[in-house]
Amino acid sequence: MNAAHALSPAAGLGFDGAVPRTTDPAPSRRYPDRMDAPRLVLTSITVTAPDPRALADFYARLLGFPVTVSEGPKPGEPPEAGWAQVRTGEGPTLGFEYERHWRAPVWPAEPGAPHATQHLDIHVDDLDAAVEHALAQGARLADHQPQEDVRVLFDPVGHPFCLFL
Repeated sequence: MNAAHALSPAAGLGFDGAVPRTTDPAPSRRYPDRMDAPRLVLTSITVTAPDPRALADFYARLLGFPVTVSEGPKPGEPPEAGWAQVRTGEGPTLGFEYERHWRAPVWPAEPGAPHATQHLDIHVDDLDAAVEHALAQGARLADHQPQEDVRVLFDPVGHPFCLFL
């Protein structure tokens, strides 16, 4: 991926979610200067949403992995409450939690508006086909596209995510 990823600080537009893909590097690679450090393994990323089960369905269709857990609302919660998760093979599990006071982030960020505090980066081998697939699942293409080899899209509730070569 480019050094100046679409949402990275180098591009001046947010955070860089590019992380080398590995499940459990040797301790010497995780903490080269601290061999006594505890073992920490990222297992999941949790995304808040006004309807987490519907958003999990979107990401399951987008990524081609099943929704592995889906629970409805607790007593007294609205029907769209609950949570769900999508296991992504060897990568982290995506969790989706209900947010009662949801406001979609604005990207690129604007003063006074909610901003994206994270985003998902999804590697693809055919950018045009992947964008077409994402749109067919319910994503929306962002107006601003800062790089040729990255496409910024929004999921159905407004979280930005990137497809990249």
